[in-house]
Amino acid sequence: MQMPFCWEGRPVRAPENHIAINGTVVVSCHFGLSVPGKTTTLRLFSSTQIDHNTGKGKLSAEAPLRGGKKTKHGHGKTSTMTYQVTLFVDTEFGTPGAIVVKNGLKNDQFFLRYVQLELAEDRSIHFECNSWVYPYKKTNSDRVFFINTSYLPDKTPEALRLLREEELRSLRGNGRGERKDWERIYDYDYYNDLGNPDKDDHIRPVLGGTATHPYPRRCRTGRPLFKKDGLTETRKHMINLDFYIPPDERFNPTKLAEVLMLAVQAVTHFVLPESRALFHGNINSFRSFDQLRRDLYNKPQQPVVEGEVMDKLKSSVPSQKTYKQVSKMVKETPVRFPIPQAIEYDQEAWRTDEEFAREMLAGLNPVVIKRLDVFPPVSSGGKKSSINTSDIEGQLEGRTVEKAIEQNRLYILDHHDYLMPYLRRINTLGVCIYASRTLLFLKDDGTLKPVVIELSLPSEGVGDDEISRIFLPASLGMDGHLWQLAKAHVSVNDSGYHQLISHWLFTHATVEPFIIATKRQLSAMHPINKLLEPHFKDNMQINTLARSILLSAGGILERTMYPGKYAMEMSSAIYSEWRFTEQSLPNELIKRGVASKDPNGGMILHIEDYPYAVDGLDVWRAIVGWVQSYCTHFYHSDAAVVADKELQAWWDDVRFVGHGDRQHDPACWLKLDTVAHLAETLSTLIWIASALHAAVNFGQYGYAGFMPNRPTRCRRFVPLPGSPEMVQLEADPEKFFLEMVPDRFTTTLGLTLIEVLSNHTSDELYLGQRATSTWTDDGEVLQLLDRFREELRLVEKRVAVRNKDPRLKNRRGPVKVPYTLLFPDVSNVGGKEKGITGKGIPNSVSI
Repeated sequence: MQMPFCWEGRPVRAPENHIAINGTVVVSCHFGLSVPGKTTTLRLFSSTQIDHNTGKGKLSAEAPLRGGKKTKHGHGKTSTMTYQVTLFVDTEFGTPGAIVVKNGLKNDQFFLRYVQLELAEDRSIHFECNSWVYPYKKTNSDRVFFINTSYLPDKTPEALRLLREEELRSLRGNGRGERKDWERIYDYDYYNDLGNPDKDDHIRPVLGGTATHPYPRRCRTGRPLFKKDGLTETRKHMINLDFYIPPDERFNPTKLAEVLMLAVQAVTHFVLPESRALFHGNINSFRSFDQLRRDLYNKPQQPVVEGEVMDKLKSSVPSQKTYKQVSKMVKETPVRFPIPQAIEYDQEAWRTDEEFAREMLAGLNPVVIKRLDVFPPVSSGGKKSSINTSDIEGQLEGRTVEKAIEQNRLYILDHHDYLMPYLRRINTLGVCIYASRTLLFLKDDGTLKPVVIELSLPSEGVGDDEISRIFLPASLGMDGHLWQLAKAHVSVNDSGYHQLISHWLFTHATVEPFIIATKRQLSAMHPINKLLEPHFKDNMQINTLARSILLSAGGILERTMYPGKYAMEMSSAIYSEWRFTEQSLPNELIKRGVASKDPNGGMILHIEDYPYAVDGLDVWRAIVGWVQSYCTHFYHSDAAVVADKELQAWWDDVRFVGHGDRQHDPACWLKLDTVAHLAETLSTLIWIASALHAAVNFGQYGYAGFMPNRPTRCRRFVPLPGSPEMVQLEADPEKFFLEMVPDRFTTTLGLTLIEVLSNHTSDELYLGQRATSTWTDDGEVLQLLDRFREELRLVEKRVAVRNKDPRLKNRRGPVKVPYTLLFPDVSNVGGKEKGITGKGIPNSVSI
């Protein structure tokens, strides 16, 4: 006999031949968010019984939400409201497979966490939603959420097939019109929003869609266009949070407030030193290293953050409650730049040749150094370097150059070929930049020693001739000063490549097309969608913020990095040779010649103490094990991969549209024709979004937080013999160095950026973690995930042991900074460790 339920305190019986299904509905309720109230209703679709009039599952009657109790949700204890709902279904309804949510509010959306239904015999069904639900008056449609069971397309219950197809069609849209905030539409566009053709100095080329300027696609917003060219999207103002991205790709309320707090704190850090400099008349260069450290890192009196900074914030945030919360957080936070790790233990260790070389293996950009296999180095056009045998042979511990190459002892940091075509134009922007080659020798103790630096400029005129200078290691006298200046110019090259290519292009920009394709082609019920979902979190909003503030004409990147207005154009040229197949860690190491395959299928590292590669391969193997087991759980044959229509449409969308400018390179992509190819493809994508991004992002402040260690542009060339500049260098080497590297404004502005980028936020989910264990109802998959986490914990133990081994000199180096950027930090749950920690692998490109 069906038991009665309570309606507003009164027991009510189910109608005849019906049963009651009770449910719990959890909604976020803080930072100014609306809560749904009684006008919001739910309905159920059956997954087992079909309504033959619609071809879909049977649909229950509407049921309103009841009650509303304040609760806490998840690891981060997010403020929520919990409601109850009772739905009546006839006795032949079968098993629910989808819920339909109708937001009856007039204007406000709410953030739906999940719905849990209790069935008979102690069974429950979970719908993990984590999505915005907008008013029906705006959308003219209800929201559908599917059960947390994964189905390949041909295994979908018949009653859910049409719903699955309709949902995907709605997410693709029709490719027309300006996007409205409440629309969940994923479409592609070019990078046509970086410049402003109405300002001559802000004209930038559209990136993507042409052989001249190829680029990954971004999500189309459909904003109003500039009248001048019909191509370029507008931005309302530089600090802009008023842009369209699909609602499910936006920061959750907690993350939004925290990122805004970090941004305001960083801007405040920028304002204070600059205000102090103006007061004392120091508006150009730092006079000394002592002054630089004193002005930037000494704790000032706690100011009240107000005035222009907070006014700008108030006009940019989406609600008054969010503004108040951020304002409160800022006032409670100490206002100063923290001391970077690079100078925390020893203020002079960054100057050493050992540290200069070690950071190529364990610093913030350990993904560029290559093995040298031809001497002298040869450019892509066939032009030989000006480095001679006599320059380096005396530094090879008794070996000839040929023998050193044969023994895998010579390496190169090469910032020459990609940069040389741009140097004439870049050096008209008020900077003094070379293209550089740095050769390094692998010593018997496992460390690298720089043996020569070549700095090159294009010759005067229009030809491709070059003027090159050679610098050899020295520690004393004028040769020592010149060597330090040459190293600084190399660091400038590497800093620009790191931020623009290793970080932005190779992790942020290349991942976005995969997100769009996944939403367009893979149902929320598809197992591959469920596998990838945590690795896409917040990427699209971060990328949109980057286009608005960092990458745009006159943005922070152009103001702080040496390529200036040519930065994004140069990244397009480098993307023209990007291959997805080369982004897996083993293939990438082999391509750079720092590793090779052994006969048993393993990897041989030619630099055994290479922290990024050693730790990275451990993480890579753990990812591959998890992904392979996951794929074989759902695909029992290669034929099943080929027959998966959604999966094949997804791969076509990625290759032919999202990365359409790279579709004609057959070596760029694997065919998704086997389970093995699918697993390698997905492992590579997860590696890029998680571990690779962690390796090139979260160490930024530790090393680049001290500008002399990682300058971003130069204002002077290395002096020529007999020149007045050489006299200035001899008279005061420290002053000359500080007048060569970025001025204090550029330095402080750059620090505001990397301080934000280096922070872990409290809602971070790390590799192996999920927001909830109810993301799937498949017990075997949950066991596989547990096994993945255990493997990552073993990786952590191995990293900790390596960092304590005194024989591994590259793990800490002269600056005494342990290598923890690829320490997974699986146990960091709920943001118990946040801020600039220098460790942890978040699931996604989340900041």
